[in-house]
Amino acid sequence: MSRRKAPAAQAASRCTVTVCRGCCCGTAKVPGVDHAGQLTTLRAELGAVAQVRVVNCLDACEQANVIVVQPSSTGRAAGGRPVWLGLVNDPDATADIATWVRDGGPGLADPPDVLDLYEFSPSRRVRRAVED
Repeated sequence: MSRRKAPAAQAASRCTVTVCRGCCCGTAKVPGVDHAGQLTTLRAELGAVAQVRVVNCLDACEQANVIVVQPSSTGRAAGGRPVWLGLVNDPDATADIATWVRDGGPGLADPPDVLDLYEFSPSRRVRRAVED
């Protein structure tokens, strides 16, 4: 009998980082950003500690590029909730997100103070579609 966690159990014990790529995020509509490089960095930095997933559109286009950091099951039990970050358009912000997630993410580690500048609250309808 194997003692390894099933893939679903492993995913639940890790943060999920959702990266919007679609109509605005990740496109030329947000100029001067290495969109592919941002995604490559997140996958390289977080692949071992978080699930990085790409979605077509989070319907928060005015905040492009949008990244949502959802807590692990442990982080959620400790009070962590999904954090929506918008206008994530420079490598330093991407690095700050990666550092925070490696440290445990929502509920387990305080985000770097600078991420307060990127945090926003989407509409309830949009939030429900991603966080459920």
